[in-house]
Amino acid sequence: MTAIDELLADARIPTTRREGFDVGAALRRLARDGAAAAARPDPDMVRAAQAGQRLSVVCRWILNKPDAADHVDRLAQEPDAVTEDQLDVDGALVFACLLYLTDHRESAQFWWQLAAGAGHRAAAYCLHLHHLALGETREARHWLHEVTDNVVGADAPNETFLAVLEAVALYVRRNGSSLTTPPTGGLEMEVDRLATIRAGSSCIIVQRPDQRLADRLHDFTRR
Repeated sequence: MTAIDELLADARIPTTRREGFDVGAALRRLARDGAAAAARPDPDMVRAAQAGQRLSVVCRWILNKPDAADHVDRLAQEPDAVTEDQLDVDGALVFACLLYLTDHRESAQFWWQLAAGAGHRAAAYCLHLHHLALGETREARHWLHEVTDNVVGADAPNETFLAVLEAVALYVRRNGSSLTTPPTGGLEMEVDRLATIRAGSSCIIVQRPDQRLADRLHDFTRR
């Protein structure tokens, strides 16, 4: 026998079954391990789902605030306001939250960015959760930084502001609240109407609210 033959003989895989090896038990063990692995949720997916849930709660809370309709009313009456010092940033925040809750997510991001660019921390927090829900961690970190580290002249410590928002979202998600009613069908129809106005143009962003939408929001907050 040559040296090559000896190497091949040593490398040969035995075909006889090892004594005492239970094939059925091994297959059952593999099945259990596979099921256990499938049952463990992916941490990133869990984090994204939680962020989406928290954002929906925060948006409903903002939309249900007593002065929400007043701010959207002012936003509707300022069609030529294009700069941050002219824009009703609270109105932009409320409108963005309404857009998010009626599934116009890209438009919501645009209006949140307008408000956050003017220093509105709640809008920056919504953007943080929005990007986190999409799995966009770098963008989420950027907007969290805007909430906690990059606000000048804030009327409350940034950590306190963030803690309040987190606490409200957690409490409402666990216990429910009459102050977080989702948008009615009438409100959703008004938003869809505004979206349809831009359907024939290259712009996919829902235009600023008009008086008709503001009136509908007044009816919603008076219920």
